Amino acid sequence: MKPIICVLFISVMCLGICNADNKKLKMNYYHKSCPSVEKIVKEITWSKVAADPTLAAKLLRLHYHDCFVRGCDASILLDATPTNSGEKTAIPNKSVGGYEVIDDIKKKVEQVCPNQVSCADILTLAARDVVSYQFGRSMWQVPTGRKDGRVSIASEALDSLPSASANFSTLLGQFQDNNLDIVDLITLSGAHTIGVTHCTLVARRLYNFTGKGDVDPSLNPKYATTLRKLCPNPINRATILEMDPKSSLSFDSHYFEALNQHMGLLGSDAALMTNSLSALIVRKMQNPHVFLAFFGRSMKKMGEIRVLAGGEGEIRKNCRVVNA
Repeated sequence: MKPIICVLFISVMCLGICNADNKKLKMNYYHKSCPSVEKIVKEITWSKVAADPTLAAKLLRLHYHDCFVRGCDASILLDATPTNSGEKTAIPNKSVGGYEVIDDIKKKVEQVCPNQVSCADILTLAARDVVSYQFGRSMWQVPTGRKDGRVSIASEALDSLPSASANFSTLLGQFQDNNLDIVDLITLSGAHTIGVTHCTLVARRLYNFTGKGDVDPSLNPKYATTLRKLCPNPINRATILEMDPKSSLSFDSHYFEALNQHMGLLGSDAALMTNSLSALIVRKMQNPHVFLAFFGRSMKKMGEIRVLAGGEGEIRKNCRVVNA
């Protein structure tokens, strides 16, 4: 790497580390009120992922979709009411799963430490633990002390969550709105190394990219041919695709290798290669040690987006409903 580019890269990567502390939260927040909470969350999460490895991607996505709307306040967990549809019903959240895992954890925590631990903290800890299961150890620290929000609005989810077809400038803007930077954008996109999506979200790239029945020219031709075989026209809405080709259950840096081969599945994945600095960071993230280190830091930053703490919010007794 040329010296000037190297300096620039190091400076930009520092953005993903610096200024990530949130004075509202602290480590071992529950050391007196519920000292066993992290052990409970870990044990239940790991047992669930061991039985169903697809839950890892679901819980990561659940946490991400929560934090990008009103901050990490567990508002996505609230069920709809007769007078309010709630975030769960928003189109981007209709395919989100993992709620039952959080319910199970909350039930156990309430038995041991009633009225002490927020659903927001449980979700944040569980998101860390689903990734950590594969490695047999906690991959990053999670400060706690979040409170649960009382408001959940479907239209806010629709407005706040990045689209699968978003371009680079839109994606970066939405991340910056949440005090996340370009390093966080690329690093957190690496969560697409696990999980699946549906053919409907890539149909335009495969069959009608510019409205003339064409394929997205940025897509690797061989990969495009494979995808067209997996997703023949007319599109079957139930057909699923691996987000990271042949590696959708392993949390690794393969996603970035695929991006560098122009095999990003979604338009928002491919967008990361349309900016020179972003593409440089993508190349560096191919190193699994670099990716895992920065992923933990970016997850910590995301988990601190607009948190409620102290006298703000509440500690729900049931994650699906606000306290009476």
